[in-house]
Amino acid sequence: MGTTTLISEETYRRSSYDPDCEYADGVLIERNLGEQDHSWLQAALGAWFFQRRKAWGIEVFTELRHRIRKGRYMIPDVCVILAPRPAEKVFDKPPLIWIEILSPEDRPIRVNEKVRELREFGVPNIWVIDPETFEAEVHTSEGTRTIEDGILRVPGTAIEVPLRDLGRD
Repeated sequence: MGTTTLISEETYRRSSYDPDCEYADGVLIERNLGEQDHSWLQAALGAWFFQRRKAWGIEVFTELRHRIRKGRYMIPDVCVILAPRPAEKVFDKPPLIWIEILSPEDRPIRVNEKVRELREFGVPNIWVIDPETFEAEVHTSEGTRTIEDGILRVPGTAIEVPLRDLGRD
Protein backbone atom coordinates (compact mmCIF):
# COMPACT_ATOMS: atom_id res chain seq x y z
CA MET A 1 0.00 0.00 0.00
CA GLY A 2 1.38 3.45 -0.96
CA THR A 3 1.54 6.41 1.33
CA THR A 4 0.41 9.95 0.71
CA THR A 5 2.66 12.82 1.65
CA LEU A 6 0.64 15.58 3.24
CA ILE A 7 1.47 19.18 2.42
CA SER A 8 0.37 22.28 4.27
CA GLU A 9 -2.25 24.66 2.93
CA GLU A 10 0.41 27.39 2.88
CA THR A 11 2.71 25.22 0.76
CA TYR A 12 -0.14 24.50 -1.65
CA ARG A 13 -1.02 28.19 -1.94
CA ARG A 14 2.49 29.28 -2.79
CA SER A 15 3.23 26.39 -5.15
CA SER A 16 2.36 25.88 -8.76
CA TYR A 17 1.65 22.56 -10.39
CA ASP A 18 1.49 21.63 -14.05
CA PRO A 19 -1.32 20.98 -14.50
CA ASP A 20 -2.71 22.68 -11.40
CA CYS A 21 -4.07 20.40 -8.69
CA GLU A 22 -6.95 20.75 -6.32
CA TYR A 23 -6.28 20.36 -2.60
CA ALA A 24 -8.14 18.62 0.22
CA ASP A 25 -6.86 18.66 3.79
CA GLY A 26 -3.19 18.15 2.97
CA VAL A 27 -3.62 15.99 -0.14
CA LEU A 28 -3.08 17.12 -3.73
CA ILE A 29 -5.85 16.00 -6.07
CA GLU A 30 -4.92 15.68 -9.72
CA ARG A 31 -7.48 17.02 -12.14
CA ASN A 32 -8.46 15.08 -15.22
CA LEU A 33 -6.94 16.74 -18.23
CA GLY A 34 -9.23 17.41 -21.09
CA GLU A 35 -8.68 16.52 -24.66
CA GLN A 36 -9.27 18.71 -27.71
CA ASP A 37 -13.07 18.94 -27.29
CA HIS A 38 -12.65 19.92 -23.63
CA SER A 39 -10.03 22.56 -24.39
CA TRP A 40 -12.02 23.98 -27.30
CA LEU A 41 -15.21 24.31 -25.25
CA GLN A 42 -13.35 25.89 -22.34
CA ALA A 43 -11.85 28.52 -24.67
CA ALA A 44 -15.19 29.09 -26.45
CA LEU A 45 -17.06 29.61 -23.17
CA GLY A 46 -14.38 31.93 -21.85
CA ALA A 47 -14.54 33.99 -25.05
CA TRP A 48 -18.37 34.06 -25.03
CA PHE A 49 -18.50 35.45 -21.52
CA PHE A 50 -15.54 37.78 -22.03
CA GLN A 51 -17.17 39.41 -25.07
CA ARG A 52 -20.33 40.07 -23.04
CA ARG A 53 -18.77 40.98 -19.68
CA LYS A 54 -19.60 44.68 -19.79
CA ALA A 55 -23.18 44.19 -20.97
CA TRP A 56 -23.82 41.52 -18.36
CA GLY A 57 -21.79 43.10 -15.52
CA ILE A 58 -19.59 40.04 -15.07
CA GLU A 59 -16.00 38.86 -15.14
CA VAL A 60 -14.86 35.45 -16.42
CA PHE A 61 -11.92 33.31 -15.33
CA THR A 62 -10.56 29.93 -16.35
CA GLU A 63 -8.89 27.42 -14.03
CA LEU A 64 -8.73 29.79 -11.05
CA ARG A 65 -8.25 28.35 -7.57
CA HIS A 66 -11.13 28.81 -5.13
CA ARG A 67 -10.78 28.26 -1.41
CA ILE A 68 -14.14 26.72 -0.58
CA ARG A 69 -13.28 26.12 3.08
CA LYS A 70 -10.22 25.86 5.28
CA GLY A 71 -8.08 23.12 3.81
CA ARG A 72 -10.08 22.71 0.56
CA TYR A 73 -9.35 24.29 -2.81
CA MET A 74 -11.15 23.51 -6.05
CA ILE A 75 -10.59 24.68 -9.61
CA PRO A 76 -13.40 25.22 -12.12
CA ASP A 77 -12.81 24.94 -15.83
CA VAL A 78 -14.58 28.30 -16.16
CA CYS A 79 -16.18 30.55 -13.59
CA VAL A 80 -18.21 33.73 -13.85
CA ILE A 81 -18.46 36.33 -11.10
CA LEU A 82 -20.35 39.56 -10.81
CA ALA A 83 -18.27 42.66 -11.59
CA PRO A 84 -16.18 44.38 -10.43
CA ARG A 85 -13.11 42.23 -10.60
CA PRO A 86 -11.92 41.41 -7.06
CA ALA A 87 -8.37 42.00 -5.85
CA GLU A 88 -7.92 38.50 -4.40
CA LYS A 89 -5.56 36.17 -6.24
CA VAL A 90 -7.44 33.10 -4.96
CA PHE A 91 -11.19 33.50 -4.64
CA ASP A 92 -12.92 32.56 -1.40
CA LYS A 93 -16.49 33.52 -2.32
CA PRO A 94 -18.82 31.49 -4.54
CA PRO A 95 -18.89 32.59 -8.18
CA LEU A 96 -22.20 33.22 -9.94
CA ILE A 97 -21.48 30.30 -12.32
CA TRP A 98 -19.10 27.36 -11.89
CA ILE A 99 -18.57 25.37 -15.09
CA GLU A 100 -17.22 21.83 -15.17
CA ILE A 101 -16.44 20.45 -18.61
CA LEU A 102 -16.34 16.67 -18.49
CA SER A 103 -13.21 14.75 -19.41
CA PRO A 104 -13.24 11.12 -20.57
CA GLU A 105 -11.84 10.03 -17.17
CA ASP A 106 -14.55 11.77 -15.12
CA ARG A 107 -16.72 9.40 -13.12
CA PRO A 108 -20.31 10.26 -12.16
CA ILE A 109 -19.76 9.65 -8.45
CA ARG A 110 -16.83 12.10 -8.37
CA VAL A 111 -18.70 14.71 -10.38
CA ASN A 112 -21.70 14.35 -8.03
CA GLU A 113 -19.42 14.76 -5.00
CA LYS A 114 -17.90 17.90 -6.51
CA VAL A 115 -21.36 19.33 -7.18
CA ARG A 116 -22.36 18.59 -3.59
CA GLU A 117 -19.30 20.42 -2.25
CA LEU A 118 -19.95 23.38 -4.54
CA ARG A 119 -23.58 23.60 -3.43
CA GLU A 120 -22.41 23.58 0.21
CA PHE A 121 -19.96 26.37 -0.67
CA GLY A 122 -22.93 28.37 -1.98
CA VAL A 123 -22.42 28.34 -5.75
CA PRO A 124 -25.87 29.23 -7.16
CA ASN A 125 -25.31 27.91 -10.70
CA ILE A 126 -23.20 24.86 -11.46
CA TRP A 127 -23.06 23.82 -15.09
CA VAL A 128 -21.72 20.37 -16.07
CA ILE A 129 -21.19 20.02 -19.80
CA ASP A 130 -20.20 17.10 -22.03
CA PRO A 131 -17.88 18.64 -24.65
CA GLU A 132 -18.55 15.93 -27.23
CA THR A 133 -22.35 16.12 -27.25
CA PHE A 134 -23.03 19.53 -25.63
CA GLU A 135 -25.39 17.77 -23.24
CA ALA A 136 -25.53 19.78 -20.03
CA GLU A 137 -26.89 19.66 -16.51
CA VAL A 138 -27.58 22.67 -14.36
CA HIS A 139 -27.40 22.33 -10.58
CA THR A 140 -29.08 25.02 -8.48
CA SER A 141 -30.73 25.25 -5.08
CA GLU A 142 -33.94 24.13 -6.82
CA GLY A 143 -32.30 20.88 -7.90
CA THR A 144 -30.74 19.39 -11.00
CA ARG A 145 -32.10 19.60 -14.50
CA THR A 146 -30.92 18.53 -17.91
CA ILE A 147 -30.85 21.31 -20.49
CA GLU A 148 -33.27 20.31 -23.22
CA ASP A 149 -33.03 23.31 -25.57
CA GLY A 150 -29.22 23.59 -25.54
CA ILE A 151 -29.26 27.05 -23.93
CA LEU A 152 -27.72 27.56 -20.52
CA ARG A 153 -29.28 30.42 -18.57
CA VAL A 154 -28.99 32.20 -15.26
CA PRO A 155 -32.50 33.12 -14.08
CA GLY A 156 -32.99 36.80 -13.28
CA THR A 157 -30.13 37.86 -15.56
CA ALA A 158 -29.57 38.38 -19.27
CA ILE A 159 -27.02 35.56 -19.28
CA GLU A 160 -27.70 32.96 -21.95
CA VAL A 161 -25.23 30.59 -23.57
CA PRO A 162 -26.50 28.70 -26.63
CA LEU A 163 -24.00 25.86 -26.60
CA ARG A 164 -24.45 24.84 -30.22
CA ASP A 165 -24.04 28.45 -31.39
CA LEU A 166 -20.57 28.66 -29.91
CA GLY A 167 -19.71 27.54 -33.41
CA ARG A 168 -17.64 24.71 -34.73
CA ASP A 169 -16.64 25.48 -38.25
